[in-house]
Amino acid sequence: MTLPNYRMLQANGLRLRIAEQGQGPLVLLCHGFPETAHAWRHQLPALAAAGYRAVAPDMRGFGGSDRPQAVDAYTVLDAVGDLVALVEQLGEQQAVLVGNDWGATIAWQAARLRPDRFRAVAALGVPMMGRAPMAPSQLFPQSAHAWFYVHYFAQAGVAERELEVDVATALRRIYFAASGEAGPRSDPRTPNPFGMLPRDGGLLATLPEPVALPSWLEPADFDGFVQAFQASGFGGGLSYYRNLDRNWALDAAFDGLRVEVPALYLVGERDTGLAMPGMADLIAAMPGLVPRLRGSHTIAGAGHWLPQEAPARVNEELLGFLRSL
Repeated sequence: MTLPNYRMLQANGLRLRIAEQGQGPLVLLCHGFPETAHAWRHQLPALAAAGYRAVAPDMRGFGGSDRPQAVDAYTVLDAVGDLVALVEQLGEQQAVLVGNDWGATIAWQAARLRPDRFRAVAALGVPMMGRAPMAPSQLFPQSAHAWFYVHYFAQAGVAERELEVDVATALRRIYFAASGEAGPRSDPRTPNPFGMLPRDGGLLATLPEPVALPSWLEPADFDGFVQAFQASGFGGGLSYYRNLDRNWALDAAFDGLRVEVPALYLVGERDTGLAMPGMADLIAAMPGLVPRLRGSHTIAGAGHWLPQEAPARVNEELLGFLRSL
């Protein structure tokens, strides 16, 4: 099997490491937290075989890409700027965007703001949402004893100190707990790394130590993720969360702007996000924000790491969507 080519590109003032495979219309694949471009290892060859040029960057702050030190260098607009510059550096005029988790949030906004560059978008896990009535730091729940995980991630240096003590243990617990194999989200016993956390403890103590890696994650692939985060640390990825309020403030300039390009939405039946109150209503309301939404599909049994957990179904849906363009 032909493997993707990894190389460095200069884009938007940064060096970004990309995985690239195939020739044809450009498809950019944007990973989430805590992942790297390797999360798209099943999609790159499938897209290439179907006649597309598939490119997956390590997003800024992750993997082999540059990691700016300033926390405010990780807004959604910075990441959108990276994608715009990547299209140009790859010698293309337009691309289709595919994103999961944070990559989905960034893909939605890139398609919303630059339809001249991004002719279609497929988002996994995170739906397109309108601007909230208040800043996320006020919106997400917290009490004297517990807080939503984004409040924990927002504390400078705190989550890094916990996650970087033993990267393999951190990733193994997070990957398992957010996967479909952890159990249905309707079951209160199912762990959720992206839910409420006790204030007097960190994230990992709330998650079980799995007896084995999830069936969808080969040891060699897991080791690759571990090595990547041992080298990069978690600070870059966590900085995306530390800009939630700033993203909200910046989005005031674009309030009311819709995603006007063709779009596809996929979510795992056991995605952690579906445990959030009101998420089903947000998904149902998407056609008002994404008038050219061509499909919204729930994938049985899968969790948050959809491209890795259900690659055959994801590839089928993506290729069908791309052919429809």
